[in-house]
Amino acid sequence: MTNLENQFEQEMLQLYVLAKQECGYNATRFLRLVSEKGGLAAAKQLIRKEGGTDGFASLWEHHRLDLSVEAHVLKPEYAALFTQEERRICQERLAQFGYRPEL
Repeated sequence: MTNLENQFEQEMLQLYVLAKQECGYNATRFLRLVSEKGGLAAAKQLIRKEGGTDGFASLWEHHRLDLSVEAHVLKPEYAALFTQEERRICQERLAQFGYRPEL
């Protein structure tokens, strides 16, 4: 695992902690997926899920899409980890819910 992949994975784990602390959302399936597949593979699987995920919907309900996998995929420092198509999916999903990430 590269340093960048490791950094991304650590942020994914931090998303879990923040969602639990700040929204009361206990994303156990998300945590299990990251633990089993690693942060990068988990993110790729989640963003390709048709219609998004329950976690995304829960974060939207709490007005915290900044804690979504999609928002983190779009961070400039992680651009090298994802394809243009993956980043496009994230941009479109976030825009559909009225969220514009700070890039």
